[in-house]
Amino acid sequence: MSGFLSLAGHFWSSLERRGDRPALWTRRDGPWVTRTWLDIAADVERLAQALRSLGVEPGDRVVQIAENRYEWVITDLALLTIGAIHVPVHSTLSGEQMAYQIEHCGARCILISTDELAGKVESSVPAAMNDIPWIAYEATRARIAGRAPFDWDDLLRDAPRVAIARHEARPSDVATILYTSGTTGEPKGVMLTQENLVSNVLGVLEVMPQSPDDMRLGFLPLSHIYARTCDLYTWLVAGTVFAMAESRFTFERDAAETRPTMLNAVPYYYDRLMRDAIESSSADGPASVLGRLGGRVRAFCGGGAALPEHVFDFFASQGTPVLMGYGLTESSPVISVSSPDHYRRGAAGRVLPGIEVRATDEGELITRGPHVMAGYYRDDESTRRAIVDGWLRTGDLGRVDDDGFVWITGRKKELIVTLAGKNVAPVLLESLLTEDPLIHQAMIVGDGRKYLAALIVADQDRLAEHLAAAGLEPSHDAERSVLGERIAARLARLGAHEQVRRFTIVETPFSIEAGELTPKLSLRRDSIVDRYADRIERLYSEEPP
Repeated sequence: MSGFLSLAGHFWSSLERRGDRPALWTRRDGPWVTRTWLDIAADVERLAQALRSLGVEPGDRVVQIAENRYEWVITDLALLTIGAIHVPVHSTLSGEQMAYQIEHCGARCILISTDELAGKVESSVPAAMNDIPWIAYEATRARIAGRAPFDWDDLLRDAPRVAIARHEARPSDVATILYTSGTTGEPKGVMLTQENLVSNVLGVLEVMPQSPDDMRLGFLPLSHIYARTCDLYTWLVAGTVFAMAESRFTFERDAAETRPTMLNAVPYYYDRLMRDAIESSSADGPASVLGRLGGRVRAFCGGGAALPEHVFDFFASQGTPVLMGYGLTESSPVISVSSPDHYRRGAAGRVLPGIEVRATDEGELITRGPHVMAGYYRDDESTRRAIVDGWLRTGDLGRVDDDGFVWITGRKKELIVTLAGKNVAPVLLESLLTEDPLIHQAMIVGDGRKYLAALIVADQDRLAEHLAAAGLEPSHDAERSVLGERIAARLARLGAHEQVRRFTIVETPFSIEAGELTPKLSLRRDSIVDRYADRIERLYSEEPP
């Protein structure tokens, strides 16, 4: 690619153009702190020197386990600067899940934010991995594989104060590896290159141009590619101002204070904004939602899950439609995007410039272009199944209309996407639950919902024996109590978004005769959902305790 400018190159370009102009707003247990492009560059160079002193070289995998914070951004930029591969691990995962990703990617170094997260990893990483240095952002007594951490502040203070030699990345160089749920629950490491990410950002900016004075508020986790590309890297390339919300729970307060012009969110948060506005009786005026968020938002952008039509209608009625897009981790992630001039109710935006999308004869959407991943790390077989003749199989059913709008009609792969945009492999959860002798069958639901729920078929004989042995009278409440404890225990090693918040006990086992199982005894999910639709709706009739 002639004249290619890498992500790091775009950062240094924005530095040259913007210099001492405000670049990044952050807050943590206090007032907002504003840093200029020069401030950020100084910390990036110091961390890059420190990582080099720990032996990190171009192409090495470096794991970061952290919530959104200033150090997350500095770490990402420093790794881009020296040509290392950033492997961000979701902070909501269990210690076992984190340890798997650390080991699978062959981490050369680990950065961890809090004592709590370090404690998760401490009990899961095997002692044989004691040659991996790790850095703690905050004070901790944790020891990973028996090794004490390097202190973030000490490393940056002691780093040489000299300009660092910046790695010249090629378009094909892997910039990041992101682990995403497979349909069986085994995570796969998606390799995204410099070209994947840069082309995706430039495509988004072509559809949604931004000016240097735009203020973007970000609260979605940067460990997910949606926020990484559409918040962090659009800021990086466009040279705008980026405000990082203190947490996802404070984004309304933070928006009111920073007065952003652009906001990315998953449908869950737009649903929440709508409900908050209605409950506070401020939904009558056309600018009620805008007023709650500082009054300057010119673009509400959404993705990660389907937007309920009543939520779309609410925002449209306020004059601020939610501009939906579509994509997946393997596509960097944006495949289609809406704009203020081009959007439609129920559509997932128009195909991004420079890429191709079409539906196969079976109705599955496939896509081809510079946004398609390099493959799955250390998994050639899965890569061959996912990318055929250059076309990425999305696993989603849909169509592209004559105007280039993408419409999602279903999901070919067995993967649940919650309203918060979290991917969950139901097969994994169901297999864990049915390993318990008291649970005969289980089906997880939650696609497009705020949380997961389950239909549970108990082994009635064993459950009765268990109640008797425990001296409990057989009753519905006793059964629910015991099964609730068993469900929590079976899923304890999984992440927070993979927990079952509510369940209902199904008295009749799923069967082939009832059309609920295939001849291979796999769940016919649509049939089961249809049969138990009323009971499933009751699981979501109010927030779980």
